[in-house]
Formats: sequence, C-alpha cells, structure tokens
Amino acid sequence: MTSPCILVVDDEADLRELLEITFIKMGLDIDSADCLTAARACLAQKEYALVLTDMRLPDGLGIDLVREVSATCKNTPIAVITAFGSADNAVAALKAGAFDYLSKPVGLDQLRLMVQSALRLTQAGRTLEQGGQPAASATLRLLGQSGAMQDVRAQIVRLARSMAPVAITGESGSGKELAARDIHAQSARADKPFIAVNCGAIPETLMEAEFFGYRKGAFTGAVDDRDGFFQAANGGTLMLDEVADLPLAMQVKLLRAIQERRVRKIGATAEEPVDVRLISATHQNLAHCVETGKFRQDLYYRLNVIELSLPPLRDRRDDIGLLADAILKRLAAPGQAAVLAPQALGALQSYPFPGNVRELENVLERALAFANEGIIEVADLALKSGGTQIFESIQPPQVQSPPPADAMQIPPSAVVAAAGPAVPQLGHADDLPKSLPDHLDNVEREIIRRALAKTHFNRTQAAELLGISFRQLRYRMQRLAIHEPE
Repeated sequence: MTSPCILVVDDEADLRELLEITFIKMGLDIDSADCLTAARACLAQKEYALVLTDMRLPDGLGIDLVREVSATCKNTPIAVITAFGSADNAVAALKAGAFDYLSKPVGLDQLRLMVQSALRLTQAGRTLEQGGQPAASATLRLLGQSGAMQDVRAQIVRLARSMAPVAITGESGSGKELAARDIHAQSARADKPFIAVNCGAIPETLMEAEFFGYRKGAFTGAVDDRDGFFQAANGGTLMLDEVADLPLAMQVKLLRAIQERRVRKIGATAEEPVDVRLISATHQNLAHCVETGKFRQDLYYRLNVIELSLPPLRDRRDDIGLLADAILKRLAAPGQAAVLAPQALGALQSYPFPGNVRELENVLERALAFANEGIIEVADLALKSGGTQIFESIQPPQVQSPPPADAMQIPPSAVVAAAGPAVPQLGHADDLPKSLPDHLDNVEREIIRRALAKTHFNRTQAAELLGISFRQLRYRMQRLAIHEPE
C-alpha cells in the first residue's frame, strides 16, 4: 500500500530537512518545494495528503497557496507555519481556509498530532469520493428545511473539515450545542471525545483545576491526579458554552493554552501537549463585551476565527411542524401516538417563541400531559403573549370578588386581590407597605417558593416554569435566602 505523501513548502533548508526526517519516521513520503512556483508544479502532478507551507516565501505569500489549494484541491488539507507571536497571520490563514497552523519553532509533538488529524480528514474525504460512508454520522442533529437552516447545515459540513476555532452565536434555546455536536460528528474527530463545558456554571476558584487538571497533593483535597477538560477532550472537540461568562483572569490562562496548545496541571512542573478543536458559544454579543472591557480582545480573535450564526425560531416558522413532530415522537410513551391538530400547529407557527426550540419543547411536553388521546389541541398548548401563561400554573388561588355594579368602576382592592394572597388589599393610604422593596421581595419569594414546591425543588424545571434562566433563579434564591428544605 502506498504511503501518504506530504508536500512541505519552505525556503529554509534546515527546517525542510527536520520535517523530512520526522515524516519518514512516521512512515510517510515527503516532497519539498522552496517557493510558490515549485509548490504549484508539485500540486499539478500529484495529490497530497497534506500541504504544509511557510507564510513568507521568496516569490509570494503562503496564504495565496492556502486560497488556491482550498479552492482547487477540496480533499487536500493545507496547514501553515507562522513566525513566533504572529497570531494575526495564523488567524488570517484559518479564515482563508487553512486546516491548521504551527508556530516557529516547530514542536515535533504538536506536528505529529496535526499530521495525524490531517490524515484522518484526508481518508474520510477519499472514502466519500469512492461512494463509501464517512466515519462520522451523516445525519445532522439540527433539523429544518427552511432556507436559513439549509445554509447553516451547509456551513456545518464545511466547518467540519477545518481545525479552525468556531464561534457559534444565537439566542438561548436556538441549538448552539447541537450545532457544535454536528460539527464534531461530521469531522475526522468524530470517534474522539466531545466535551461541552458551561463556563458560567464553574466557580471561579475551581476554573483552573477544572480546565487543566491537577497533580496529587497540589492543594488540600487533591488526593489523586486528575485530568482537566483539555486532557479529556484530547484528540477531539472542546466546546466552551457561555464563554462570555469567563472571568478575565481565566481568559488569560485560556489564551495561552490555545496559543501554545499545551497545558500545565496545577502542581506540575512541565506542560503537556493537547490536540483540541475549540468551539465556543454564547448568546451575548462578544464584540460588545470586548468594547466594554469584559472580554479580552486577543482571546476574542482567537475564538472568533469562523462565526456560525443560528437563526431564532421565529425566523424559520416553516420548520416548526418538522421540529414538533420530532419532539413529540421523542416525548411520547412507547405505543402512544402524539399528534398536533391543524389549528394547534397554526397557533405554534404564529407564536413568537422567545425561548426558541427549547421553549417549543417545553410547550409540547406540557401540552402532551393535557392532551386527550394524544391529540394536542390549541387549548392544550396554553400559549399567551408576553409569557403570562407560564406563571398561571404556579399562582396561588384567586380571591373571588363579587362582580361590581358598574363594569367601568372596579375597586382598587379587587384588582390587587386578583394577584393572590401574597399582595395585601390596599383600601387607603394607611394600608401601603412601609417598604416597597421589601414588599416586592416578599412577592417574588412567594412565587419562587411555589414554583420550587410544584417541581419538588428541581431548580431547572422551576426556572423553566418561571421563564428565567437557571443562573437567574440561583441568583434570586441566594438574594432572597430561599433554601432547599431538609
């Protein structure tokens, strides 16, 4: 069987010789070129498993070769060698279509990892050309046939061929983690780990240990060696969800790990190489966070090499029927049929869905519980504008007031009483609360306690009932001193 061949394009003879020795030891063939002209001649005669080019050549720039190979040799990954500290050149090359990059002086461990990734990618591309099936699943998790989703799905397939960091943006509930999993599943790394990390859920004091790991005895409680997220995702993909929530001190450490592709465990004296594809996601505007000083600009450019924007559900209403069918199929009990009545589908398609696909799933799960024989009608959906319906299931019993004689003159006490027992009836000025903030805190505390009681203190479900995020609920519970009963 013929060994894969790699083309090295560099005007430094010593570096070409070092790379040649390294590749031969790996069982690979190698061709060398010292300029763009010679490289183009080689590419015209042979197909390569990987092209590795310097950024500065005697007769031009390596980024020009990156664009040519990306356009004409679809199944040939190309990587670049950049000077030490030239982060801008690396980012520019990745945006132009480079598979990956190396910084001078070239680390042999990092070089070997990159070559192995490139060979897996090349083999997957050739398998597809021969009519076979890729190692990764060909089915995308992100559903939708609208024009917006077809564009997103096409971008995912293209992004899967690169090692370039991807920044996924979109509103909460729009499917950012599913998009990240699709990129991983379509890539040559599909058989390696996919690790998703919620950056906003990790206490700041534990972040370094969680990301980079630690040695036994590094601190009190470190009874064994432990790998961090980077080591756990080695060879695969690491997703940094809600990356905008990272504190500035951790952003500095993360930037170094991305640049050097090496991490040091707490308590260790040496760094270890890691081969990780980074995907970040956030519902916040990272560019605005950079402007306000909440996010480092250099880290922003490292993570935001390629941006994938997910459309909100209200911009792809044609997909609601397809999504609803898939969700109901998953939620329905074995042997149970769950379908939407035509009027119910129309109601869903006219609803704005501020919570996007996640809210659609919650609405359908609740509707299925009330549906008669699995047929969901409009009333079962309980949709109301402004999100008021969410609170109805947890409101205290309404105080029934006798109907007023004049429908145009409703006593203020009756209006306030409708809010439930948590709000006192105010007949005159003497009944006003002494402290409005304390009074509002009591109202909010009562509503949150009822939501927690309804969900048996499942804070995730309670947050969904209240229409707020889990972090918002946790913050409010801390502020209002609400604790789980023993």
